[in-house]
Amino acid sequence: MGRTHALTFGFAVPGGERTPDGWRVAWSGCAVMGVLNVTPDSFSDGGRHMRLEAAVAQAQTMRDAGVLMIDVGGESTRPGAEPVPVETELDRVLPVIRALAGEGVLLSVDTMKPEVAAAALGEGAHLINDVTGLRDPEMRRVCAEAGAPVCVMHMRGEPRTMQRDPHYDDVVAEVHTFLHERAEVALAAGVPSVLLDPGLGFGKTPAHNLALLRALPDLTGGPHPVLVGVSRKRLIDTLAGVPEARERDPGTLALHLHAARHGAALVRAHAAGAHVQALRVQAALDDPTR
Repeated sequence: MGRTHALTFGFAVPGGERTPDGWRVAWSGCAVMGVLNVTPDSFSDGGRHMRLEAAVAQAQTMRDAGVLMIDVGGESTRPGAEPVPVETELDRVLPVIRALAGEGVLLSVDTMKPEVAAAALGEGAHLINDVTGLRDPEMRRVCAEAGAPVCVMHMRGEPRTMQRDPHYDDVVAEVHTFLHERAEVALAAGVPSVLLDPGLGFGKTPAHNLALLRALPDLTGGPHPVLVGVSRKRLIDTLAGVPEARERDPGTLALHLHAARHGAALVRAHAAGAHVQALRVQAALDDPTR
């Protein structure tokens, strides 16, 4: 069945179990975080879910397919993306969180802004996915006070500039050290638990991304669950010659199944239903009792 992973929350959550320290959500093997971008400019699905009805319908489809979590994003973090004002991001994200808060699925919010995180958690979100790795102490304070876990990601630079000739002396050592250090900082600030994300495609060359994928057992062997997100990214075009992002789901599945085999707790995917199906089949193959 695979390794058991868990996140701790300071409040009641769908599928959670009450513990002396709060609420705990546990799962075996690799689960799916479904992507729900409510932006006009995300690289793969920008504009498709801008209308509230479309966003809610897509979220319900992913929930029914069996995702563990839905990640709602109101600001694109694709390479070269420009930041958006707080008010714009709030206008995109909060109506979706309100509409989904009672739908029986964990809700993550993909944001770099403490103001957005605080408002989203107040409206029923459960986890904050911060591509900056909680560099802002205000983000740590917001999540700690709310009792919300965080996904700590590694990114070199910022979305607007991150792909301008990224360099590392040892990408695996540097990324893993950063993630472990940021996890300790978050926990020391009172955040109840953390996910680690090596940030594939965020300030990395294809060679860096492949090195991190090959080194996953080192990261997943640690104390924190690991999230891997390569969904429809340019790496697949580099490896397989697929220039159109929406046509990269087969390559995405190949990379995410590799991540699952090497201990990833979650994969973040656009084609969420296909991932749930593929991971269930892989889990059955690995189960000697079947």
